[in-house]
Amino acid sequence: MDMLSLPLLVGIVAASVGIPVVFMVGMRGLVFRIVGRPALWPAAGGEVLPLPAWRPRLTSRWHALRTVLMVAVMAAGTGLVLVRFVYGIGAITNLSDQFPLGLWIGLDVMGGVALAAGAFVIAGMAHILRIERFEPLVRPAILTGLLGYMMAVASLLVDLGRPYNVWRPLAHWQHRSALWEVGVCVACYTTVLLLEFLPVVLERVNESDFITRRLPTVALYRFLGRFSIVFVIIGVVLSTLHQSSLGSLWVLVPTKLHPLWYSIRLPILFWISAVAVGLSMTIIESTLSSKAFKRGLELDLLTDLAGYASVVLLIYLAVKAADLAARGALPLLFETSFQTVSFWVEMMIGVLAPAVLFAVKSWRRKPGVLFAGASMVVFGVILNRLNVSMIGLFPYTGNIYVPSWMEIVITITIVTLGVLAFGAAAEHLPVFSREEDHA
Repeated sequence: MDMLSLPLLVGIVAASVGIPVVFMVGMRGLVFRIVGRPALWPAAGGEVLPLPAWRPRLTSRWHALRTVLMVAVMAAGTGLVLVRFVYGIGAITNLSDQFPLGLWIGLDVMGGVALAAGAFVIAGMAHILRIERFEPLVRPAILTGLLGYMMAVASLLVDLGRPYNVWRPLAHWQHRSALWEVGVCVACYTTVLLLEFLPVVLERVNESDFITRRLPTVALYRFLGRFSIVFVIIGVVLSTLHQSSLGSLWVLVPTKLHPLWYSIRLPILFWISAVAVGLSMTIIESTLSSKAFKRGLELDLLTDLAGYASVVLLIYLAVKAADLAARGALPLLFETSFQTVSFWVEMMIGVLAPAVLFAVKSWRRKPGVLFAGASMVVFGVILNRLNVSMIGLFPYTGNIYVPSWMEIVITITIVTLGVLAFGAAAEHLPVFSREEDHA
């Protein structure tokens, strides 16, 4: 990358700081302006709609430090994204023609889509299988899934050489392409998640007579509620398609991917692991949000989810072992190589250990064990996606790719953005059921 000219450098730095600050402060400032004119927002029954008022949130030194760190991370990531779009993807990554898919695809897209699987798993259990006791977990799971897909799309836009052409697969169908099927399903499922989450937004919006008298938001809310089961079914179908098709992409490289991971059954393995990590991400999200928002922990529900996750993990382990045996790849487990070590870490820490922890009911009733086991599953699935997309290719390509620090910073920035968005939505929208409803 050539040396940045002074005007361009000043512009990038200013935008890097300004965009995160506008994102983090702008919405609160807008709400503050609205609250300053409460007569415009009468709630149903004549009362003023309670809106979150602007107030300084730096209540402690730690809170101030955390806010400064978040702004710094967002500023650094935004600046690097701007550099990427000015100078091209080669300016900030270590990717090459020999290794074109790196951290953003393996971690942000493949890992992010897998971690968002809780949306279709929990919604399917509550609404299709009619296990109604899981209803309090549906909205947080859908929000997590929606943000996960949005982060995956954001990573893809940064990674694409020509992101302005991202719309083309929707118009120019290549129905023999697994990658085309993934792209179309992700676009459609993101839309479905928006429709599934829209009633949560409308519940808050419909508290204002000012809005309901002028816009058909109540009718829209009723319409979405009437067809909610249709959206859930479509979401489960689309998720099943693209979660498995992400594995189909790597079926195309039989001579390049290490035999410990290459298999014609990769679509099945990817889907089973997505179900397991979807259950585990719901446990993690519920645990962290209960601490962050000072609400109760749905321990009984999470205990049941952990039990189901144990069964799914054992199924995955059995399918994986049978697949290795059928392909004659079991001797590879005892080779001395980086790939073998990575495989054992993935299977022992990410699959077997949490399966055992969750299998014992007295253990999984402990919140600490629940969180630890779920974190292991998340670690294992992320490592699996990196093993398939990066580490498993090194014997063929050579160790020619190590993510640059700029790739890592952008990944951290996208994750930080997702966390901030989840916190804002959970704080101002009825995402979690009320304590009396849960009781």
